[in-house]
Amino acid sequence: MALLRIGSRGSQLALWQANHISDLLRARGHKVELEIIKTTGDKITDVALAKVGTKGMFTKEIEEALQEGRVDLAVHSLKDLPTELQGPFEIAAITPRVDPRDAFLSIKYKSIDELPQGAKVGTSSLRRQAQLKQFRPDLDIYPLRGNVDTRVRKLEEGQYDAIILAAAGLTRLGKTQYIRQIIAADVMCPAAGQGALGIEIRLGDAETRAHLAFLDDKPSRVATVCERALLNKLGGGCQVPIGASAEVKDGVITLTAICARPDGTELLREVQTGTDPVELGERTGDILLSRGADRILQEVYGAAEAVPRQS
Repeated sequence: MALLRIGSRGSQLALWQANHISDLLRARGHKVELEIIKTTGDKITDVALAKVGTKGMFTKEIEEALQEGRVDLAVHSLKDLPTELQGPFEIAAITPRVDPRDAFLSIKYKSIDELPQGAKVGTSSLRRQAQLKQFRPDLDIYPLRGNVDTRVRKLEEGQYDAIILAAAGLTRLGKTQYIRQIIAADVMCPAAGQGALGIEIRLGDAETRAHLAFLDDKPSRVATVCERALLNKLGGGCQVPIGASAEVKDGVITLTAICARPDGTELLREVQTGTDPVELGERTGDILLSRGADRILQEVYGAAEAVPRQS
């Protein structure tokens, strides 16, 4: 069988993901090698992600290795992968999705509702910040950077009353001890692609694509393609206040999408249905733009105050 070289970030979660795919490929008889690549997002750890504002900040260097032929495939958290791939690449497989929702973690408090006025909540996601502020404007939101272990440690040290992280990553790493609440998607709409892994290869590499075909999960691909089409229509990357959650049932896709001001004072929500994932995502994006999402996003891109305060 083939030798397949995987490019991955070096974080604990990224390595879990890469090793998970490695195990599945080895079970098929392939030989697998792993190359750890440090990305721009890994190098900038003291600034809120929204302030950095670089599309592909967690993928650029990995894609360079892919293009140069140093690796054959890259394993990404799909939500980190730009909606428009920045080069001659394609997504060969989208793995079966796990829970795409966000999780509320706290040592003292059982839910968001239990947080006292002025509680300090950690997140570097404008999407999470906006939705938190929408129904709890009294909360103080501060940046939270670092890998999952680092973020959980900051909670343990009392730097935050609560933090918000993706449920999927916590579950994959077995770091669920402080999860007090899985936040319903109608309360906090997840990021496009959250909970799924995207496997990227060089465009036209039919041999590698064939080796990876068994990893591609059609329902997950349909849902995430729809979400990413919405995000692309709105011109957003992974660090903008946009949420997208698609569900497929009996061939019909239901897409829920939000776009919000980072301070939570305005939140647009749209629910649409369809059967073509790209058409549905683009149509829903157009509706949000017509309702004022373009104005919100222009303000976000030009406003430093949109970034959570540095603690």
